[in-house]
Amino acid sequence: MGIGCRVSMANYFVPSAQPKFSPKVVPAAAITVSTPLFTPIPLQQGITVPRKLSAKATKGALSPTSPPILSTSVSMATSTIAPSEPLKKVLVPIGFGTEEMEAVIIIDVLRRAGAAVTVASVESELEIETSGGVKLVADTLISSCSNEVFDLVALPGGMPGSVRLRDCEILRKITSRQAEEKRLYGAICAAPAVTLLPWGLLRRKQTTCHPAFTDKLPTFWAVQSSIQVSGELTTSRGPGTTFGFALALVEQLYGETVAKDVGELLLMDSESDCPRKEEFNKVDWSVDQTPRVLIPIANGSQGIELVTIADILRRAKVDVVIASVEKSLQILTSTRTKVVADKLIKEAVESTYDLIILPGGAAADERLNKSRILKKMLKEQDSAQRIYGAVCSSPAVLFKQGLLKDKRAVAHPSLETESTKVDTAKVIIDGKLITSKGFSNVIDFALAVVSKLFGHARARSVAEGLVFEYPRVG
Repeated sequence: MGIGCRVSMANYFVPSAQPKFSPKVVPAAAITVSTPLFTPIPLQQGITVPRKLSAKATKGALSPTSPPILSTSVSMATSTIAPSEPLKKVLVPIGFGTEEMEAVIIIDVLRRAGAAVTVASVESELEIETSGGVKLVADTLISSCSNEVFDLVALPGGMPGSVRLRDCEILRKITSRQAEEKRLYGAICAAPAVTLLPWGLLRRKQTTCHPAFTDKLPTFWAVQSSIQVSGELTTSRGPGTTFGFALALVEQLYGETVAKDVGELLLMDSESDCPRKEEFNKVDWSVDQTPRVLIPIANGSQGIELVTIADILRRAKVDVVIASVEKSLQILTSTRTKVVADKLIKEAVESTYDLIILPGGAAADERLNKSRILKKMLKEQDSAQRIYGAVCSSPAVLFKQGLLKDKRAVAHPSLETESTKVDTAKVIIDGKLITSKGFSNVIDFALAVVSKLFGHARARSVAEGLVFEYPRVG
């Protein structure tokens, strides 16, 4: 099992499996879905439309000769969801130890599709510390959802999060009613085996889950698909398969066209032929002590990116500090997920970091760029020849501060002009600078950081725990 796996069954009791049935022979087909990247402007209904960004680019990389201009215009692509269609209601429950990548990706993707997502805490409080230490704030307590009717109930995994969900009687009743009334429900990672199985909601359903829990599933119904759809139930394997899982849920709620559109916003299919990474001016990144990484965030930061980077680096045993440049620790991401930072930037500045990474988000970029403290820290990072990086639209922040001079970099595709767009790597490393296109590519970005700090074997081990396909050779 990979070093990044946090779903050990130690100390957690799972009731014995349901009776084993002899199913009809049905191929265990894995659903594969992929997508491209945009900075969203949340709408009340319909698919999120992209904010147009423009910048000169060379060879698919961010050009150091002309600053990226964040335009206020919006490309009003036709929404695939008719305004008259009733809003789809989705419940995403979370508890102490929920897997943060899974929770945030599910929430983010479904909101981009136009769903009204309610994040409900199964605890007595709204603030939840996830399995990797990221703090999320739920919209409400699960008790307020007991009489609601949802089009979909989607359970993230993680341990002990899946146990906390299992032991919530209100959630059990909501999900059981969902299954009885033939409405959609889904679970990922540990949740199919740890949560749904004891509730009796996997009967005669082909099911997949994290490899660490496959032996807990009824033998004849367990499959190894990345995503498995069995009637109203959809299951998946882990953090590394969450994008596909969430898109499968979107397709069932809204249809194939909407799922494809959302997929394109997340840079999946269009990037399938791109190399994972390219490296120029190769230098050693290894440090003598536990690496310290700072992730500055602001209102409007991309939740998928900040949470994925923090989660993966912490799995690799990196000391990660998430710092808010706002006046408060709590920020609201671009898709309205509430995240609580570890520190304010004015406190974080008292330490030195081996690496500073900026998540994307056009609104957040402006706020990060205005932070005098962060600007000073980035300048010092560069002058001390320490590492820094950015994903999605945030390379524009580095550019404005002169930190991309004579550097090769890549950014969100909408920073490129139509005349200069060419295929390029998902991640580009130039000396002690690392950049990425963002969204679905952020897993490759974080694993590239792990590989540079610790070596390819550590990155591959973390990827195994994520259930993310990663090359055997670096």
